[in-house]
Amino acid sequence: MTGLSGAGLRTAAKVLEDLGWYVADNLPPELISKMIDVALESEPPLERLALVMDVRSRLFTGDLGWVVRELNSRGIRNRVLFLEAADAVLIQRFESNRRSHPLQNDGQDGTLSEGIHAERARLAEVKSVADVVVDTTSLSVHQLRRRVEASFGGTDIAVIGVTVQSFGFKYGLPIDSDLVCDVRFLPNPHWVPELREHTGKEPAVRDYVLGQDGAQDYLQTFRHLLQLTVDGYRREGKSYMTVAVGCTGGKHRSVAMTEALADMLARENDLSVRVLHRDAGRE
Repeated sequence: MTGLSGAGLRTAAKVLEDLGWYVADNLPPELISKMIDVALESEPPLERLALVMDVRSRLFTGDLGWVVRELNSRGIRNRVLFLEAADAVLIQRFESNRRSHPLQNDGQDGTLSEGIHAERARLAEVKSVADVVVDTTSLSVHQLRRRVEASFGGTDIAVIGVTVQSFGFKYGLPIDSDLVCDVRFLPNPHWVPELREHTGKEPAVRDYVLGQDGAQDYLQTFRHLLQLTVDGYRREGKSYMTVAVGCTGGKHRSVAMTEALADMLARENDLSVRVLHRDAGRE
C-alpha cells in the first residue's frame, strides 16, 4: 500500500488491521522479502500481510515493479493499493494538521505545492501499475473505510468485539459503556432467602430472574436494539462496544441477564463476545 502523503494511508492501514491483516508501516522495499519470510515462518503463518511504503522512507523510489515480479515468482498473491487526492485537498489537510510534507524541504521553494508535485512525480510509476487506485479527494473517513473493506475484506464481515458487563447501580455506572441496560424492574432475588447468597450465574437464580414477567420480552427487545446499534457501528467503522447491564447490587438480576444476553450474541458470526461481572461478590 502506497500513495500520496495526506491521502489517507494511515486510515486505510487501520481498516486492514480491523479486517485481520498484519500491517507493517514504513517498511523499506529492500526488507519486503525478509518480512514475508518471517510471516510465512510464523506459527501459525500470517496469511494476510499489508506493507505500507511511502516517501517517508528515503529508500523508497516509487519503483515496486521488481517487488511484484519477485513475489509472483514465489507464488505469493499480491495487490498494490494506491491512494491519491487533489492538490488543493492535500494542502488543506496538511495545513489543518500543521504538518510539513516529507519532500517539502527538498525543493528550491520549500512549499507544500512543490513537495506534493515532487511526490507525484516519484510515485507516477507505481500508480500506473497499481491494482486498486482510490481517490480520496471527496471521501469521508467512513467512505474510505468502506472502499478498502470492499477491495480487501473478501467475503468476511468485519467482526465487532462486544463486552457485556454486569454492574450494580449503587457502585456507579461503568464509565466506558456504550449502551446501558437497566433490569431493576425485575423482582430482586435478594429478598428471596434461599437465593440471597447465590449469584445470577447459578441455575436457581438464573431461572428465577429469566422466568419473571417481561424478562424474555425485554431480552429480545434489547437484542434487537443492540443489533441496530452494531450495524450502525460497523457502518461508522467502530470495531468494539461495551454493553452494561445493571441492577441494584450487580449480583443477581444483572448477572443473569448479562449471561443470557451474551449467550444470544455469541451465536452471531460477526460478533466476538466477552463477559464481565464487575460487582459480583463485591458486597
